[in-house]
Amino acid sequence: QVQLVESGGGLVQPGGSLRLSCAVSGFSFDRYAIGWFRQAPGKQREGVSCMSSGIGAPYYPSSVKERFTISNDNAAHTFYLQINDLRPEDPAVYYCAADSYPGCAGYGMSEYEFTYWGQGTQVTVSS
Repeated sequence: QVQLVESGGGLVQPGGSLRLSCAVSGFSFDRYAIGWFRQAPGKQREGVSCMSSGIGAPYYPSSVKERFTISNDNAAHTFYLQINDLRPEDPAVYYCAADSYPGCAGYGMSEYEFTYWGQGTQVTVSS
């Protein structure tokens, strides 16, 4: 059974940083797509980063590019989202997701490309 568990969310001042973690079990990192999504109240779920095995650069939408960085530690079965320069538009529940098909090709992402999901972690920005 595949399980994803996020951690690292919290309350941060504007301009601050957070690193979200997603611990994965029951999933092979031999061939994969991993991603992060967020959903703010009253808004649709938005993809903020993804990457796939065997494919070059990760994908970031323009709203988070150069502030968000996705990375993974296959040996630790964990992947991460580093968030810098947190802005008022960033608060949301952040979800990690994974799939066995390496479908993140660097030009976009969709929640329908991911089979496995974490439960979400809240990120709040406030001074």
